Amino acid sequence: MAGKKKQQKLRGLSDIRRYFHRNETPIYFISATNFNLLGMDEWVRNFKFINYLDCYDGRHPNTFIPPERPHDEFQSIEDINNYLLQHPDVLSLINKRSGKPKAVFLMFDEQTEALARQAGMDVWFPEADLRTRLDHKVETVRIGNAAGVPSVPNVLAPLASYDDLVARAREAALGDDLVVQTAYGDSGHTTFFIRNEKDWNEHADEIVGQGDTKIMKRIACRQAAIEGCTTKAGTIVGPLMTEIVGFEELTPYKGGWAGNEIFADSFTPAIRLKARDLTFRFGEQLRKEGYRGYFELDFLIDRDTDEIWLGELNPRVTGASSMTNHAAFAHADAPLFLFHLLEFSDVDFEFDVAALNDRWSDPDNIDSWSQLVIKHTADTVEQVTEAPQSGIWHLRDNGEVDYGRFDYHRRAVENENEAFFLRIAGPGDYRYEGADLGILITRGRLMTKKFELNNRARAWIDGIHANYKATPVNNVHEPQSAEIQPGAFKIL
Repeated sequence: MAGKKKQQKLRGLSDIRRYFHRNETPIYFISATNFNLLGMDEWVRNFKFINYLDCYDGRHPNTFIPPERPHDEFQSIEDINNYLLQHPDVLSLINKRSGKPKAVFLMFDEQTEALARQAGMDVWFPEADLRTRLDHKVETVRIGNAAGVPSVPNVLAPLASYDDLVARAREAALGDDLVVQTAYGDSGHTTFFIRNEKDWNEHADEIVGQGDTKIMKRIACRQAAIEGCTTKAGTIVGPLMTEIVGFEELTPYKGGWAGNEIFADSFTPAIRLKARDLTFRFGEQLRKEGYRGYFELDFLIDRDTDEIWLGELNPRVTGASSMTNHAAFAHADAPLFLFHLLEFSDVDFEFDVAALNDRWSDPDNIDSWSQLVIKHTADTVEQVTEAPQSGIWHLRDNGEVDYGRFDYHRRAVENENEAFFLRIAGPGDYRYEGADLGILITRGRLMTKKFELNNRARAWIDGIHANYKATPVNNVHEPQSAEIQPGAFKIL
């Protein structure tokens, strides 16, 4: 990959880093934005982003945004990627560069795989059908059980009515306060909290007919995320991160993901150690299932007992990946995603996975950062006329925020009164309930010890919103179906 002559075996991290520093094979991250793998181009030579949304106004040196062409309405991020892989300017870019190109995605399907093959590209992820099978919440429970990673007490069954739900819950002794999850989708859209028939009626159309659902006892919990990468040398485990979930200032979706924090003492040492062990076990079971590479687990940590329960599996990079891949330990050794690329390369390698995991669990190797995913939460439809630029922003003593300068590095943030903002919705886009506006990344925590948004977080949220201006849109002029609608589906 790094040259024409046969590669010698890579022994240790120094060899691995040098290998990617000298890489000659084009590698592309094809997605709506480059957020999930932000900065990977600085670790891997010839790594470029092909994106639909221009978050940087043309100023990111390794991001290619093709000119708009007519297309069918996007229903998913897979549709965006399939559009990009059929765009003449994208195909021209791929064809004019030497070497056998590789593609990585946030989301893809069988059509994406076929289009990539037609473009002469290898997809460096497990096959779409395997990812889809593993992404099924029922399958996640099964894999967890096989790995010794328990889920919250639950029963798996299709549901046709409220009486059906009550009967299933009673048979499994789950109580009357329940959480119901359908098999696929972002937790904010497919997780339903049901105490009574009124709650059921509110969500019945989204549950009935969806096949097996996960019916869980509701617990008082903190939500946490952790990423790993399973390789032929073993499973590498990142740090346990808090999840910022469901705050009405950030998202209209109850239970919807809205960001993360990474810091050394995110939970007690015992919880962090156990979460890492459970993640390692799950990764090793994934290998037995035929999966390899990057994955993320959500854990639910019982506030009363500190018990750790498996929430869900994401067999992919995620919205938390930018936190994992920019942490202090990643700069000291290598980003977690680099090991994913290593696993899919044709080079022989070895390194001490146990030693790496030990280093990555050391609190001295974990610095403190937070990110917020800011959505439009009002039930309005408006067209954006002014939007904050991507770059470095400042939080003033009076609570206002103002633009400092353009940048595409989060490391340019010097203190907790600065932040890197990645714009998603720009001038001309529509904002409506659930639309993604942008991601804000800053040093330090944005939640209190009681896991509520702190005053600094609220000031940043208010300040970013204040820098958006928009005009109301009449119903007859709502967003045209052919235009991407950030927030209409998960693009991060």
